[in-house]
Amino acid sequence: MTATAAAHPVWRSGLFVPVNVERFVAKASTRGADVLQIDLEDSIAPSDKDEGRKLLPGVVERLHKEGRADILVRINQPLELAVRDIEAAVLPGVSGLMITKVEGPDHLRLLDELVSRLEEKRGIADRTLRFMVLIEAPGPLTRAHEIARATPRTLGMSLGAEDFATELGGEPNGETMLMPKQQVLHAARAHGLMPMGTIGTVADYSDLDAYMKVVRLSASFGFVGASAIHPTQVPVLNAGFSPAPEAVAKAETIVRMDKEAAAAGRGSWSLDGKMIDIPIVQRAEALLARARAIAAQEARKAA
Repeated sequence: MTATAAAHPVWRSGLFVPVNVERFVAKASTRGADVLQIDLEDSIAPSDKDEGRKLLPGVVERLHKEGRADILVRINQPLELAVRDIEAAVLPGVSGLMITKVEGPDHLRLLDELVSRLEEKRGIADRTLRFMVLIEAPGPLTRAHEIARATPRTLGMSLGAEDFATELGGEPNGETMLMPKQQVLHAARAHGLMPMGTIGTVADYSDLDAYMKVVRLSASFGFVGASAIHPTQVPVLNAGFSPAPEAVAKAETIVRMDKEAAAAGRGSWSLDGKMIDIPIVQRAEALLARARAIAAQEARKAA
């Protein structure tokens, strides 16, 4: 059984937080991100990973008590590191694991089994921790649909553009990453998962106006959120992946007028010179549902 949109959390922005950098941890909950991505992987030097695992329970406890964001833990590859990370990360307050460099469906099922055993052992409800899956090489991309349906624990999928481009021997930009990111988007949507990411790359955060254009374009493709490597990206992601007020107003009009048309026995009608039929009404209803979910999320942050 795959996840449905109604069951999805609002994760417009995921801020990476190195587990072993106290000044970043201390301010993490104040940045406005929907989800905090506690990092055991790329931002942690190999010599510091053991210490990072030891710090993780205290960091999770602090951020969970503050209650302003969900918590993911980004784990390492290869498997011997992933197992140690998972043993450290299956904790109360953790919403899920970011699974890096996914190799295929069997890889996910193995990690799923390990997490299930730890949840049971530690008194955590089954499948509390969800998987956010990163495809970061061409081989796994060819199996994106298999990966997407490998385990019900998977909640979302994304393409790791930097690593993927390195594997290709190319550059991670909007043009080179367009096709692979769309492939991940399509696989995620086909299996009821959250498609995460932007059409470009997260490496350059200096031009926020240009970044906003990328985020809004990505939302128009169907992506619902993305990771931030710097706090300045968070408000851009939150705004860019939220319906604009004018879009909400138009959606409300479409839904209202559709009810009026249905009461009059009409299956299609026009608005501003454009025919309105079932797919357009469905998109309007989905937009309003997302707007309500975002409003609830923002109220939670403000509480």
